[in-house]
Amino acid sequence: MTKSVDFYFDFGSPATFLAYTQIGKIAERTGAEINWKPMLLGGVFKATGNASPVLIPAKGRWMGRDLSRWAKHYGTEIRYPAGFPLNTLPLMRGAIGYLREDEAQFHKYVSMIFHAIWHNEVDVRDQDRFGALLVEHGFDPGAFLMMIADQEVKDDLMKRTEEAVENGIFGAPSFMIDGVLHFGQDRLDWVERALQD
Repeated sequence: MTKSVDFYFDFGSPATFLAYTQIGKIAERTGAEINWKPMLLGGVFKATGNASPVLIPAKGRWMGRDLSRWAKHYGTEIRYPAGFPLNTLPLMRGAIGYLREDEAQFHKYVSMIFHAIWHNEVDVRDQDRFGALLVEHGFDPGAFLMMIADQEVKDDLMKRTEEAVENGIFGAPSFMIDGVLHFGQDRLDWVERALQD
């Protein structure tokens, strides 16, 4: 029987970006299916009383160095964009919109956003630059703006965020396998083992 992993993510988390670079490889090795779970991390933090590690200066400095070491371990690199920590509300609405419409477009969008932020340091607050990014990757900026303004898309993101909290999610990246939560990109070994069992 094929196992599956629920992958809870928000583009604003550098640790989630690193997990994103690995979760597909883990799924291939284990034959598992990935259930993509976009959520609004700010909403999760508010509901759970959690906060970004970067808000604690010593922890934030440590985390930056630690994630750079993990990036090297994974054979990738990570750069922090202007404006970090980010307001990802429109970006996550985009993920919801494409997930509802077209799976191929969803995966293309997710890859584009993660790499734009964490590899290319694109300032997603710059509307002209963000619009150009969409065009570069074959997306229509006007259609994107209409999509993220759709009330059903807005409601869907909030519902998914609430469901994440109800399922015990308190941060990102989070992985749920057979009802067991694994939190953090540094727990991917555990994720892979759980998918192999």
